[in-house]
Amino acid sequence: MLVRAVVLAETGRAAPYHHSRPLSVVELDLGSPGPGEALVRIVAAGLCHSDLSVINGTRPRPMPMVLGHEAAGVVEEAGPGVTYVRPGDHVVFSFVPVCGACVECQSGRPALCEPGALANAAGTLLSGTRPFSLADQRINQHLGVSGFAERTVASVASLIKVGAEVPLDHAALFGCALLTGMGAVLNTARAEASSSVVVHGLGGVGLSAVMAARLAGCHPIVAVDAIGIKLELARRLGASDVVLAGPDTVAEIRDLTGGGAHYAFEAVGSAAVLRVAYLATRRGGTTVSIGLPPPDSSVDVPALSLVAEERRLLGSYMGSAVPRRDIPRYLALYQAGVLPVAELHSRSVRIDELNSAFDALAAGEVARQLLTFSD
Repeated sequence: MLVRAVVLAETGRAAPYHHSRPLSVVELDLGSPGPGEALVRIVAAGLCHSDLSVINGTRPRPMPMVLGHEAAGVVEEAGPGVTYVRPGDHVVFSFVPVCGACVECQSGRPALCEPGALANAAGTLLSGTRPFSLADQRINQHLGVSGFAERTVASVASLIKVGAEVPLDHAALFGCALLTGMGAVLNTARAEASSSVVVHGLGGVGLSAVMAARLAGCHPIVAVDAIGIKLELARRLGASDVVLAGPDTVAEIRDLTGGGAHYAFEAVGSAAVLRVAYLATRRGGTTVSIGLPPPDSSVDVPALSLVAEERRLLGSYMGSAVPRRDIPRYLALYQAGVLPVAELHSRSVRIDELNSAFDALAAGEVARQLLTFSD
């Protein structure tokens, strides 16, 4: 089967991307689904900083690659032995395929699935295959999804069934932004009602953390970003206070939270911002790192405070989620009108507009852009 897909041939081209054009729309061969796999027609795919990190080279991945890891679509064909999905089912993708059998999966931590992590690093499906090809060259898969394509083949371990009544453009956001941001608050930190929360970085993930903090009954909820236009959106999504990031950020947060936050969430992927988040927590406070920093970066925090003040510094990958448990739960809240997910959708873009769209993402002009397809 021939499909149009967005291919990144090499990393590290200089921005602006509408000039350097690292992404190309290419017609690729897509193989049939194998055992335990399914062919999915993509309806919508979100543009995330994790994609941008591959483009700019701070998140090394094997090249060439079909990008996109936050997506939703409709199953068109189920491979041999597949019973979980059938043609016509609506699905959201998990960007970690959950094998269900490794130590981490059996311990209730499928976000850390060992075979899933190995497959993602290698640019393959869980089976070790690469379904996309161009002539005789195999094209790598992005986190088992490769959602920037008209169709993709994925392991069923990457799929979560959703109701047909859920708009797929909104459903796509639950595969990364909502799953990661909400999970960091509800699963990793387990923030309690009435506890103070600060969220640093107001992209799709950070804004999802704001919504989760409101859902958990936290107060105050302080939203921090270096770009002022995002602060009003954070207020609409549940922030009680906002701070424009600058040299006095720590002092402002400490003032708003009565001496420091109980919980701080860093959703930028910056070691410098993570340090600010840590310093603005109180004694006994918890700092959760959500964003993906460059692999060679490190954070400097006062070591004594970890013991003498019982501080906690935690990492949260994919919101410490159990995707087939959490995505349906979060979707139910969305359907009940509790989660204003539509507010995250900044705009829709076409497949030939992605280079410029990633410029907008890099500039911090948008919360979540969606690549949408129509047959």
